[in-house]
Amino acid sequence: MFDLVATEPVEGVVVIAIIGELDISTAPRLREELIHRTAELKVPKIVLDLAGVDLLDPTGLGVIFEGIKRARLREGDLALARADGQVLRDLEITRVLEILPNFQSVDQAIASLHL
Repeated sequence: MFDLVATEPVEGVVVIAIIGELDISTAPRLREELIHRTAELKVPKIVLDLAGVDLLDPTGLGVIFEGIKRARLREGDLALARADGQVLRDLEITRVLEILPNFQSVDQAIASLHL
């Protein structure tokens, strides 16, 4: 099972909730959503809500990094929220959290994009 639920932009921020396994078979769907959202927003600010993610493989991590790059090229940014369990450990091990911190709540992640 995999699903993405994206909000309409609120104060220029889109929240994308990811549910299920973010792996080689599902990562292309997130990639398409990130491409769409970064293209539609003048200054793309995106929060990835990872609370529903059960597994994050290297392909999924690659898509997240592409999203960061795509947003920052357009003067925007990307933030992570609510990663826990094995997903949080994977983000720590791969040192992703040194570049892109994980916020405990979606509201905190949104606030970080307004700084």
